[in-house]
Amino acid sequence: MIRLETDIEGKQMSFGEAQSNLKQYGLSMGGNWDYDRGIFDGIMHREGGETIYIRLPFHVLKGELDRKDAWIEFQQPYVIKHVVNLGLDKDSNSLLTATGFSQFQEPLDTDGYIRDKSKWQEFGEEAIGDILNKLEKQ
Repeated sequence: MIRLETDIEGKQMSFGEAQSNLKQYGLSMGGNWDYDRGIFDGIMHREGGETIYIRLPFHVLKGELDRKDAWIEFQQPYVIKHVVNLGLDKDSNSLLTATGFSQFQEPLDTDGYIRDKSKWQEFGEEAIGDILNKLEKQ
């Protein structure tokens, strides 16, 4: 994991506004959320079974996350690499898993080693800076 130093940390907005605006830049709500916190994910790079994500975690200050009017505050973003198994999932017997198309297979490594960390740190910080600049102009 590579922690990023950006100006998004501490920014506040409604969940609906954040979700709508960040979707324009390729970030979507990550699946592992709760009513008081969540993460917006964006794919920075994908090759084979390796994917490098930029993640913007946030917590809910007011309301609950299943409502667009919930008020959120962003926390420190980071870059993370997931390594997934492109082969068969031997612990499951579904047709999708048997054909190698299961989207629910657990990653082999949810925090894989990232080569050239300075490159991904710079890329992530610039991407978030660009997003913030565009959001402020709207």
